[in-house]
Amino acid sequence: MNATAFHNGCLGLGGQILTGQTLLVSGGKIEAIGADLAIPADYELVDLKGDVLAPGFFDIQVNGGGGALFNDAPTVETIATIAKAHVKFGTTSLLPTLISDDLDKVAQAIEAVDTAIEAGVPGIVGIHLEGPFLNASRKGVHDASKFKVLDPAAIELLTRLKHGKTLITLAPETAPPGAIAELVGRGAVVFAGHTEASYEQIVAAEAEGLRGFTHIFNAMSQLSSRAPGVVGAALSSPHAYSGLIADQVHVHPANMALVARLLGPQRTILVSDAMPTLGSDQDWFELKGEKILARGLTCYTPDGVLAGSNLSMLDAVGVMMGSVGVSLADALMMATHAPADAMGLQDLLGHLVVGARADFVRLDAQANLVQVWQNGRQL
Repeated sequence: MNATAFHNGCLGLGGQILTGQTLLVSGGKIEAIGADLAIPADYELVDLKGDVLAPGFFDIQVNGGGGALFNDAPTVETIATIAKAHVKFGTTSLLPTLISDDLDKVAQAIEAVDTAIEAGVPGIVGIHLEGPFLNASRKGVHDASKFKVLDPAAIELLTRLKHGKTLITLAPETAPPGAIAELVGRGAVVFAGHTEASYEQIVAAEAEGLRGFTHIFNAMSQLSSRAPGVVGAALSSPHAYSGLIADQVHVHPANMALVARLLGPQRTILVSDAMPTLGSDQDWFELKGEKILARGLTCYTPDGVLAGSNLSMLDAVGVMMGSVGVSLADALMMATHAPADAMGLQDLLGHLVVGARADFVRLDAQANLVQVWQNGRQL
């Protein structure tokens, strides 16, 4: 029997760090949580020694890791390599992310993720398709020659995934009326990104089911006095989520603090936007034939354009605490609760609740990573 009892520590529960709790795991799922639980005699005991046990991190934007880039080879092997690199930093669930590419590459990526989930590759819960339905004026490091029009055939392709969740980043102003509603109706989660949309266009997209924003402040129309833009729409939305690359370069710490304050930890999603250098010994990689350099927690083209990150979710939690000043409880919510809720996976991931997957991180008092469990198994 695969059964474990965690005790003598703190649990990251519902935005609080609670003491005096015991957590029981059986068969890879959380069986019970409480202050006075009786621990069956045959359960393995894990003495947390005062450390914090929290849900494993969930990263919804992962381009690569461990030397592999999803766009280069959208295969099960690539997905497994990326997941293995990220779990070392506490990311127990992720969405392999394909940046703008040809539609046949999109089809390959979807098929690879479906196969990976069927094969039980640990940590894979869906796919993030970041493009190619974006605005060339906000392309960032994306190849604008790959951008396409969102037509019915494309909608059919984007919603082809049979297993797991699909997150689609698009520019709402380039989408035909009703297209976002159609995607949402087919089960996709839609975020706005790489977009020049007006505030009014974002409000209309939200009425169709737009659920959030990809890497807020980056590659989107900015907030000004008479034109709130995408940033203004994101910060004033009463229900939308925003992904945040917390490397202190993509977004200034003062603006990270603004996001955290206005959206709260419930709707601020920490993302890595990680590239192949994360979890590898290399400090550069090639993207579409161009050499991309990793410097600190950020990746750049040779002429200084931001090109993803060398950031882990553990790094992001540390930055939010150390440079922004949020509490450990709030930073953990941004790395666990918020992404799970945005993707509709709150019953399975990101929360310490009965029936959820037994994916955990153990952190010491300084938020250093001590141990990781995935599907109830210590790694």
